[in-house]
Amino acid sequence: MNPLALTAELVKTIRDIVALNPFYRESIAALIHSGQRADHPVYLSDLGAALTSAEGPEQQAVMEEMNIPNRLMLTLNLLKKELEMSRLQQKIGKEVEEKVNKQHRKFMLMEQLRVIKKELGLEKDDKEAMNDKFRTRLKDLNVPAHVKIVIDEELERLNVLEKHSAEFNICTNYLDWLTNLPWGKISEDKTDLDYAQKVLDEDHHGMEDIKKRILEFIAVSHLKKSTHGKILCFHGPPGVGKTSVAKSIARALDRQYFRFSVGGMHDTAEIKGHRRTYVGAMPGKMIQCLKKTKTENPLVLIDEIDKLGRGGFHGDPSAALLEMLDPEQNAYFLDHYLDVSVDLSKVLFICTANVLHTIPEPLRDRMEVIEVSGYVAEEKLAIAKNYLIPIASKQTAVKDDAIEIKDSALMQLIKAYCRESGVRNLQKHIEKIFRKVAFKIVKEGGNKVVVDDGNLQEFVGKPVYTTDRMYELTPPGVSMGLAWTASGGSVIFIESRLINPIEALDTSTTTIKDDKNSRLNGSLTLTGKLGDVMKESCTIASTYAKSFLQQIDPNNRALRIGHIHIHIPEGATPKDGPSAGCTIVTALLSLGLNKPIKQNVAMTGEVSLTGRILPVGGIKEKVIAAKRANVHTVILPHENQKDYNDLQDFIKDGLTIHFAKTYDEVYKIVFDDQ
Repeated sequence: MNPLALTAELVKTIRDIVALNPFYRESIAALIHSGQRADHPVYLSDLGAALTSAEGPEQQAVMEEMNIPNRLMLTLNLLKKELEMSRLQQKIGKEVEEKVNKQHRKFMLMEQLRVIKKELGLEKDDKEAMNDKFRTRLKDLNVPAHVKIVIDEELERLNVLEKHSAEFNICTNYLDWLTNLPWGKISEDKTDLDYAQKVLDEDHHGMEDIKKRILEFIAVSHLKKSTHGKILCFHGPPGVGKTSVAKSIARALDRQYFRFSVGGMHDTAEIKGHRRTYVGAMPGKMIQCLKKTKTENPLVLIDEIDKLGRGGFHGDPSAALLEMLDPEQNAYFLDHYLDVSVDLSKVLFICTANVLHTIPEPLRDRMEVIEVSGYVAEEKLAIAKNYLIPIASKQTAVKDDAIEIKDSALMQLIKAYCRESGVRNLQKHIEKIFRKVAFKIVKEGGNKVVVDDGNLQEFVGKPVYTTDRMYELTPPGVSMGLAWTASGGSVIFIESRLINPIEALDTSTTTIKDDKNSRLNGSLTLTGKLGDVMKESCTIASTYAKSFLQQIDPNNRALRIGHIHIHIPEGATPKDGPSAGCTIVTALLSLGLNKPIKQNVAMTGEVSLTGRILPVGGIKEKVIAAKRANVHTVILPHENQKDYNDLQDFIKDGLTIHFAKTYDEVYKIVFDDQ
């Protein structure tokens, strides 16, 4: 390698680097000024290596190389790398600069265009556009004066706020909600009674009380020639159609439908909204409802109101509902977010509940309660044939010509698998049958599938209920009562036993001492997970039974000196209420007399300390439960006669009903008639 050629190439490369980046010229001047010589190839190679940004080991290799051509070659390689790096940096810098200049130019042109359009009146700025948008929304609305004042103030405030400030976004969101509400917009109710009756009958079987009440509502609207609101509460067991009938009512009235569930709700802000000062604040459910339905008179379903949360850190939602559901106050409902009154007086509120005692008294007082009772087997059969089977057929695409479910199979399904008051479980079992038939059709093909009581188990498995009741024949000390829970009516048995062998005592001659520790004073043990009210009812029944037994058989002291154990199966199920008092007295008298009561007799009624039979609730559910358990004779309180008379004839068919004012009448029925 020629040192002269290498030197010339080295000098040329240094010049190219300096031409690309003037910074290197200053570096060369600084090196020469510091005494660096460049009049010899060795010195020139050192100067070139010093100019580069090479790593220490690479520069060290140049210094250690004693062969001049090799030394020049090492330096030349470092300089060539530096030259390529400089060219790449220059290219990148140029591209970045071009991009920035292009964006800057576009921004400047857009700003100029915006200013020109504004000067010519062709376009408005963002604030003016928002202002016009909000005012345009209000043109077709009948906004109340107090709301119009608030909107005008907020629009003026919007014009002076900085566009990128947090207050600007809060203000625009607030105006967006205010101008999106249907101020003065009311949908016209359909007041055709025949059409409403047809719609309600199409969707639901029975429910005569609800249908009658809605038809009355429509009639009033027709006479008043105006729409109005109401607060109704459908009370009944699960699965009887409380929620679904509300949607049918909305269709019959031709009103917009909105549903929200308050089960487990603990925050009042869900109903009344948040204050605007909070981050992410928004109005409550009712304001959201009005915005969505675009009308001031929707039908609003408040589901599971009996499961509403009570108290807590975030307030009491039941108290927040008071204003919304009060006919005297809801014309001026105040949401915390809007902070202006909104008229809810035209809204038709429908609430649903399984029980009433968990609803606070002030809230319950504001609602018109309509009882929705459970279904008997005949009603379930009609619902299955007219509603559930067509729905299941549509969902599974199994046509009528591919399946036939006999009435006997449906009745077996109702009695052995689906005894609950509603039809939700029955619907699940019918859908299960259709799914299995669909699988059979796809896999095997073949003829029409017929489901009867003989092959029902192939589709739904073994029966859930194998017996109608725990005791077919009640022994001494056992009586049959009727209970009513959130799930509907049921038959319960009161069991009583004497712990000490009373036969071993000569009860006619034994003197009862007042010593509390004497084993002859008797005691009362209660089991079966009983509530406080039921425990008191047992104590009252025990006291009255002892007194009554002494009247009819003065020599019989079995209950007075016996240690009595009362148990109410099933042990794991909580039980409460006073309506078993009459049944408990009967069981204790049967125990004391060692005599079984008349078979197939069930009873319900609260008993007082003087033997009066007091009225109880849930008569329809209890009568249905008695019929379901093949009970033929039912004893009810005399004051519940009006409730029994309101029942449909097919429920009362096959039953012998006795109405008792005092326990003397009950005793004659269950004991003296034997």
